[in-house]
Amino acid sequence: MKNIRNYFASALIAAAVFSSCNPLQLDEIQDPNNPSVGSVSNNATPQQIQFLITGLESRHRGYVTNISQAWNTFGREIWYLNASDPRFQTDWLGQNGRVPDRAYFGFGTTGGGSWATPYQAIKQADVLITAAANTDLIPETSKSAVRGFAKTIQGYQFMIPANFVYGNGIRVDVKDPLNPGEFVPYAQALDAIKVILDEGDADLVAAGTGEFPFKLTRGFAGFNTYTGLRQVNRAITARLNAYRKDWQGVLTALDASFMNLEGNLIVGPSHPYGAAPDIFNPLYYLPNAAVNTIIVVHPSVLKDTTAGDFRVKNKFLKRNTPVTVTTDAGALVGTHQDARWPSNTTSIPFIRNEELILLKAEAHAQLDQSSSAVAAINIIRNAAGIGNYTGGTDKDALINEILYQRRYSLWAEPWGHRWIDARRYGKLGEIDTSFDSGTIFTEFPHPQAELSWDEYKGN
Repeated sequence: MKNIRNYFASALIAAAVFSSCNPLQLDEIQDPNNPSVGSVSNNATPQQIQFLITGLESRHRGYVTNISQAWNTFGREIWYLNASDPRFQTDWLGQNGRVPDRAYFGFGTTGGGSWATPYQAIKQADVLITAAANTDLIPETSKSAVRGFAKTIQGYQFMIPANFVYGNGIRVDVKDPLNPGEFVPYAQALDAIKVILDEGDADLVAAGTGEFPFKLTRGFAGFNTYTGLRQVNRAITARLNAYRKDWQGVLTALDASFMNLEGNLIVGPSHPYGAAPDIFNPLYYLPNAAVNTIIVVHPSVLKDTTAGDFRVKNKFLKRNTPVTVTTDAGALVGTHQDARWPSNTTSIPFIRNEELILLKAEAHAQLDQSSSAVAAINIIRNAAGIGNYTGGTDKDALINEILYQRRYSLWAEPWGHRWIDARRYGKLGEIDTSFDSGTIFTEFPHPQAELSWDEYKGN
């Protein structure tokens, strides 16, 4: 796998930490911000393990910009208007017959958040697991804790390339970057990810009780105990099980997650951001700023709103002056911008209680448990100020209602929910392209570098 070879076979951990200096004191390191794998793979100190954990958290958020801009464009939740580079409109919207190819704009192996970045996080986790396994300087319980945390992140990250290339399959066996495994189909990849998440959960159980033995960032505030991390692991597993169509598995995972039917819908682990030497929230734009590069609300989202929906009021800011970008297919006019982030240092949740309640509704609907599905739907609807659900209670009607609520509850979150939801329910053709004359993509091919690596490996 060329991207993994470039980043890790050269024996470097590109662990972009949240501070400007590497806190480790290591011998024979030419670049203190990128210690060699060898320096931490044998008898790593607790401080070195801490460094790798912090680096993994940094890698874990690397996908946010690309996924938020691109996948939410594919699902027509947003437009990412960029007057400086028309490809963000023409290519990502599939205008003029543009379709995904192996060199598609913005998704290469050297920085695209849909492909390279998740695998970098996965390999960072592998390095962390190896370092913990090969040291006598931390107890066995701490080794289990490290494995549990690392595998939880790996499970989340593997789902990104899996949903990007979809039917084309991904490599799951990437522990040896010079000899990666073959591509496996989507369903098989999801099953393999389930194994990783279950192993992570078991490792966290084996670690014991109490606080996680290493420091996590504020993104895991409220979840930095073994119990809390297990809840995060199970929440991610619930999302995965929905993709696997294991509906009872969704409910079982939710029961062990942080889902709270009476709790704050925003609660969940997040990606933290901050001022230099950290990085700012990449989704924040100054309200009403005079810019021509910005994420705007897709017109179809505004068109399809329910009167009085608090989500519309709280998430969408009507600009004083619309942003207009002209393409070959006509002008794209953004009248509303994202209003979710109070400042450029606001954290971005990566899974929330609101999503978990909607997953519960979906699982119950799929299991023909309509009363339980409606009860969960009503939690979301009443929180949005639109009252109880009064529609049909057959499975199709409930799924349509749940997908509609997911569209507004999970709008433009860094996952591309609507694109994935429409695909898994065979509704890609229902996504409105009338405002941009574009195309709705189903999946992407593997980047060319992946095929080039297979050819190189065979020589």
